[in-house]
Amino acid sequence: MVKMIMHGCCGAMGHVITGLAAEDGEIRIVAGIDVREGTDLGYPVFTSLDQCSVEADVIVDFASPKAVDGLLAYSCKKQVPVVLCTTGLSKEQLAAVEKASQVTAILRSANMSLGVNLLLKLVSDAARVLAGSGFDMEIVEKHHNQKVDAPSGTALALADSMNQAMDGQYAYTCDRSTRREKRNPKEIGISSVRGGSIVGEHDVIFAGRDEVLTLSHTAYSKAIFAKGALEAAKFLAGKKPGMYSMTDVVDL
Repeated sequence: MVKMIMHGCCGAMGHVITGLAAEDGEIRIVAGIDVREGTDLGYPVFTSLDQCSVEADVIVDFASPKAVDGLLAYSCKKQVPVVLCTTGLSKEQLAAVEKASQVTAILRSANMSLGVNLLLKLVSDAARVLAGSGFDMEIVEKHHNQKVDAPSGTALALADSMNQAMDGQYAYTCDRSTRREKRNPKEIGISSVRGGSIVGEHDVIFAGRDEVLTLSHTAYSKAIFAKGALEAAKFLAGKKPGMYSMTDVVDL
């Protein structure tokens, strides 16, 4: 039985993961971390990792960027693997994640769903074929009105996958409102929509002369991310230090 700490347990994803973990016979949440008070979750909740006295095999993080520094410090000190799901990290924090992975196992993913991770592979393959033939690449992402970061971490991961396939030749454009000029053929445009209760939609558009190919993923429930996070936690427990991804979990 894998023992897990839920970092950000009182948030929306924390509640969904808590419910699914209770039905999973291979993993058990032994403690939660959150600055907010919540209802009885079936395990002790601490306001910080430093106050947590419960031993665990892995930490799953769905908190906020401001909590990541303390999370990395704790995981390195205790050498507890971390499934890092928080997006919107700064360049300095991303560098700190890389450094921490030399001490403990870290699985970082902008999106935990199987479908999105397959999409990452598909857009990479498509970019090699289509961008090299003059197709423009654009991403449109849609999320609920409570999401604070834009573009989404998934949209940036998709752009990175496409850009890496093209040897990093492309720049990302997230706002064209201040420009009056033709589209640069070496850019990937990323547009963000925020509204209502949209869980997550990502359209990757390859627009060529007289034809357009669109690869899309739609999330109808947060449960797909929760399931992926639990599978990642079970995978990561006991792993050697290093940087892992959902590709390692689903073996795409």
